[in-house]
Amino acid sequence: MNYELFIARRIIASKKDKSSVSSPIIKISILAIAIGIIVMLFSIATGVGLQKKIKEKISGFNGDVQITNYDANNSKVTLNPVSLDQEFYPEFKNVSNIKKIQPFATLAGIIRTPTDFEGIIFKGVDSKYDWSFFKEYLKTGKLPEIGDKVSSEVIISEITSQKLKLKTGDTFHMFFVKNDPNKAPNSRKFKVSGIFNSGFNEIDEGFIVGDMRHIQKINKWKADEVGGFEVILNDFDKLQQTGFDIYNNIDSSLNATTISEKYPGIFEWLALFDTNIIVIIGIMIIVAGINMITALLVLILERTQMIGILKALGNTNWSIRKIFLYNAAYLIGIGLFWGNLIGISLLLIQKHFGIIKLNPETYYVDKAPVYLNPEYIILLNLGTLILCLIMLLIPSYIVSKISPVKAIKFN
Repeated sequence: MNYELFIARRIIASKKDKSSVSSPIIKISILAIAIGIIVMLFSIATGVGLQKKIKEKISGFNGDVQITNYDANNSKVTLNPVSLDQEFYPEFKNVSNIKKIQPFATLAGIIRTPTDFEGIIFKGVDSKYDWSFFKEYLKTGKLPEIGDKVSSEVIISEITSQKLKLKTGDTFHMFFVKNDPNKAPNSRKFKVSGIFNSGFNEIDEGFIVGDMRHIQKINKWKADEVGGFEVILNDFDKLQQTGFDIYNNIDSSLNATTISEKYPGIFEWLALFDTNIIVIIGIMIIVAGINMITALLVLILERTQMIGILKALGNTNWSIRKIFLYNAAYLIGIGLFWGNLIGISLLLIQKHFGIIKLNPETYYVDKAPVYLNPEYIILLNLGTLILCLIMLLIPSYIVSKISPVKAIKFN
């Protein structure tokens, strides 16, 4: 082993000779490895980052799983109330992977201003609601203060504020239509406490958020009746299994709907990113492998005499092949080092400064999100190294075809 590594190091040292035929080819191969790993890092970091960011935004509006009556399955509004007196509330003891459960209610209405009007969904929450999502995307103003008294404060999206020409501190009337057409709609006066913009225009423009007690009064619900429950998970990757477990541990009159079931089109689109990432990684590894194969063949041809001498001294074909494979692993390592250094640096710049912008109407985000996971990076590097070396096993077989007598005479 030490002998083979010694010979490999001698070959590496000899490549510093600029007159060597293999020198430019080896540089190109190292460059191909570096570019390949940069492209793969960008593909994974931005692809997974975009998936996570969009899922995070959908979860911020809806929770990861919603528990409601069956009549709310295909509706954005909660028609019939659910009692707060549930075994799973406020803590779901029978199902793991649950971070928090919070009640909510929704009701459709129309915002009316002196010059405009807009149909929208009023989402009601209680005083214990987790505002962390809206806090992150709050542009101006503050979050609603929901205390002992019914609060008139709401937050609206930037799109809605622009359409209705509303700003922080303004008041407006919202009309809630009753099921009975013969009865006049209920009217509520709200104050804009804050304006948010998550970049997810499709959902942003459909909601305003405020005190749930308005909906309870309008629908004549009791104080312990709500529209449903939002369940927030610790590990989103276990969404389907956790949703199934929740469904099996709630009353038969209730239903548990995951956000992937509520927004199937978006999640099917996100699933395509996995295919794109796999295809890009596959192409980059093949390109890098072909370049390394070329470099290895040139090295073998350039060291034909050395191979002949080593065979004459009694070295086996596999022993000589390992010398060139060690050499190739060293070159791949150089490419991986520079590729990771440049790739991760560029990704960190994008993460902190958001240089690459995206159209939020198409991608639901205004800049390319970056998700850097050390586990992904390590697996990507190991996978690239191992697959490239496996691809080099076949061309290294040419060593066994070299005759010692002819190789020693080779010039």
